[in-house]
Amino acid sequence: MTTWNKARAARDARLQAGGKLAKGKIVQAHDATALLEAVIRPGDRVCLEGDNQKQADLLARALAGVDVAKVHDLHMVQSGIVLPEHLDLFDSGVAKRLDYAFSGPQSTRIARMLFGGKIELGAVHTYLELFARYFVDLTPNVALIVAVAADRDGNLYTGPNTEDTPTVVEATAFKDGVVVAQVNEIVDKLPRVDIPGDRVSFVIKSDKPFYVEPLFTRDPGAITETQILTAMLAIKGIYAPYGIKRLNHGIGFNTAAIELLLPTYGERLGLKGKIATHWALNPHPTLIPAIESGWVEQIHSFGGEVGMEDYIRARADIYFTGVDGSLRSNRAICQTAGLYACDMFIGSTLQVDLQGNSSTVTTQRIAGFGGAPNMGSDSHGRRHPSAPWLLAGKEADPDGLPALRRGRKLVVQIVETFGDKNVPTFVEKLDAIELAEKLELELAPVMVYADDVTHVVTEAGIANLLLCRSKEEREQAIRGVAGYTDVGRGRDAKMVQQLRERGVVRWPEDLGIDPLEADRSLLAARSIEDLVRWSGGLYAAPARFRNW
Repeated sequence: MTTWNKARAARDARLQAGGKLAKGKIVQAHDATALLEAVIRPGDRVCLEGDNQKQADLLARALAGVDVAKVHDLHMVQSGIVLPEHLDLFDSGVAKRLDYAFSGPQSTRIARMLFGGKIELGAVHTYLELFARYFVDLTPNVALIVAVAADRDGNLYTGPNTEDTPTVVEATAFKDGVVVAQVNEIVDKLPRVDIPGDRVSFVIKSDKPFYVEPLFTRDPGAITETQILTAMLAIKGIYAPYGIKRLNHGIGFNTAAIELLLPTYGERLGLKGKIATHWALNPHPTLIPAIESGWVEQIHSFGGEVGMEDYIRARADIYFTGVDGSLRSNRAICQTAGLYACDMFIGSTLQVDLQGNSSTVTTQRIAGFGGAPNMGSDSHGRRHPSAPWLLAGKEADPDGLPALRRGRKLVVQIVETFGDKNVPTFVEKLDAIELAEKLELELAPVMVYADDVTHVVTEAGIANLLLCRSKEEREQAIRGVAGYTDVGRGRDAKMVQQLRERGVVRWPEDLGIDPLEADRSLLAARSIEDLVRWSGGLYAAPARFRNW
């Protein structure tokens, strides 16, 4: 006779074992490791909430402290490998296999461990890809999550950094999994309920607030004149002619410079109200001057940003907020918005090859992808038209029947020809290819594929790859903006000139931009202190950025 509720019976056994340590749903912090030993089984799939910013750090330490005789060979399925404890699990044998999306702070160590055979790699995912697999073949048996507060029934308040929590809980709780939540405090009444208590198995009050990284804060004082020049080129050469209103900015100083040039250079070009009005974007502090100047109409966010809480509360017309006034973020929904509802993604990368494939992977560093491949890809499932989308589609396929011609999302890589330590950004062959060969991977970890990239912007100019009609033209367009790198010096000067005449390659002078005008005086804010002033004192800059 077939038994149809084995998973539920197994969950109930876990809950019963864990319940011996709980009073209702509440477990004391000093019993956290014992609780995990009670509810986790060897070989389980475990999602330890390591988001882009917020970390279930108490639960990470508790899991790292389990008895390996009781808990071992776990399959970790989590967005971010951010804390040292996330990799300590593999050194100790608690964990064996890993599927993840992002590992910025641990990118060097994870590369060493992969090469050393310490980690059995499932795959490096995009965020949406990993979230999707939670509901298909990577469903967690146990989810270790984090929230701001809980009540005694297990209802959770996530505050501004909701991020991945609803997705992780949904997949686990509705497939007979165990959900353990770390919270900063336990209260009688929550400001709002973000996760219903019937989806939460146990709650642990941490001895200190969970770790959250001010990941999207960029100090205007560190923005260079080269980055200002690339911002000018992007605004005049891409934002303006396409009329980009709905967009996402990747993290970095190049896009921060664009945000700070909107109220100055953008105003001078008469673009207010014509570009950059609707965003899928974290609460970037460098966007405050544009918001205060009336450029921005609406922003939906993947997560929060440290110090922006009071500003967001006071600008409810711009941000999505709850009844308590705090930000409601959601990474899965915002990634979907970036994929389907935005007309442009503009971000940066470490390497670009001759066709436009880009990667943040080097032979020494495996940073993962995060959401860039979702934001930076052409969504073939899209059906609603918009002027920028249709124009890009026409450039890519000028002879196609208009009623059947696909539009194109603009995917822009904005880089400097030489990166950190004067390492060239443009290469003949991506390090990702070498990495795949060393690790015998079936698929090289390319962040954004060439066929998705529509434009490359450097201080040398803009390459519009939509207008290229052959691989040779594409290569020469990229060489034409690669500056004095080996790739740039290898250009066919005659062909690049022909591409300039067609508008495929546009150097600053072709756009009427004088590089000498790329001065820091163009920035609407030139320091963190300026951003605080723009916010009317509402932006509380994180301590490490208070440089005044």
